[in-house]
Amino acid sequence: MITSIVLIKADVDRIAEVAEAIAAIEGVSEVYSVTGGIDLIAVVRVREHEELAEVIPGRVNKVPGVLSSDTHIAFHTYSQHDLEAAFSLGM
Repeated sequence: MITSIVLIKADVDRIAEVAEAIAAIEGVSEVYSVTGGIDLIAVVRVREHEELAEVIPGRVNKVPGVLSSDTHIAFHTYSQHDLEAAFSLGM
């Protein structure tokens, strides 16, 4: 599974509407409304790299109200659950 994190600037008056539209796109697993220099963060999970082009520039960036995006592809995933399993003594 390929995971990418998409930082999105949106029309401020349409953030909720834009977030809901992006969340409905196949391949988008989560959308967060955030503070700071961007408005939304979308997590995209697909099986093949070619699908990223379909989902991000092909669908996410075309949602009315999306002003720009910046995509980051994840190399590795780390979570507290993974770390606990790695350091567990079998207790």
